[in-house]
Amino acid sequence: MMMLRRIFVAGAKSFIRSGSVSFATVLIMTVTLMIIGFLVFLSAVLSNTLVSIQDKVDVNVYFTPAASDSDIATIQEEIEAIPEVAATTYTSREEALIQFRERHADDELTLRALDELGENPLGASLSIKANDPSQYEGIVQYLENDLGGSSFIDRINYFQNKTVIDRLTAAIKATARAGSIIVFLFALASTIIALATVRLAIYSARDEIAVMRLVGASNMYIRGPFIVAGILSGVFAGLITLILFYPAAWYAGSATAIWLGGFNVFTYYVDNFAVFFGVIVGAGVFLGGVASYLAVRRYLKV
Repeated sequence: MMMLRRIFVAGAKSFIRSGSVSFATVLIMTVTLMIIGFLVFLSAVLSNTLVSIQDKVDVNVYFTPAASDSDIATIQEEIEAIPEVAATTYTSREEALIQFRERHADDELTLRALDELGENPLGASLSIKANDPSQYEGIVQYLENDLGGSSFIDRINYFQNKTVIDRLTAAIKATARAGSIIVFLFALASTIIALATVRLAIYSARDEIAVMRLVGASNMYIRGPFIVAGILSGVFAGLITLILFYPAAWYAGSATAIWLGGFNVFTYYVDNFAVFFGVIVGAGVFLGGVASYLAVRRYLKV
């Protein structure tokens, strides 16, 4: 226990003595960790957007004007019997006409053409919500295979919504891949700088290392302080990153709540601070520790 304490104290002193070199290491690690944190935010925003869109997605079955209420009710019962279906909403021909007029309230030409028809050209419709967005595909297949032959069904609208979801999902995956590449590059830069820092520290302490070798100090006692210094660089970089994220998230919180339908990044940051702390500080400790370990293995022969 006493030995570990001495290693930690020696590592802290080495970190402080390194001065500007330690500062450079902390700075590049901070940039790397901020990118990691930004990707966490971005992932949350995209996931929230995807869920929001999925909640608005449904399958719409449009009926011909000739379909009677009893015919539609029979089909609705069959659809509601499907296990994957959570609920259905019926829109009558009259309601469809009212909604159509509301949507085209500023289009006088369209409304005039509708009045000249003298009758309601719109059919009723059923909106179908699934228990899970992944189940829509199966519901659509059932509607096309089992009910597609019905003369009362005009069309089934789903694949346009599915295209939007697929594109957003692809965007999320592409963002994750690009983010991983960026993080890797900055992590590599952090590692290279940490290696240079430890190498310089080893060179500066070469006389002390020689004395420790002469008195029989263990490899762990000689190498340990340099690894501790690297870990401290990661810890300080992580704490600085968390501190910088707080005002940034607060500033952007109200704007994102308006743009993203209520998703507030500041609230997300505060509610998930433990996760951010673990990810950011943990990544900093990992980067600093691994880089320092690799450096002492390469440059410090004991």
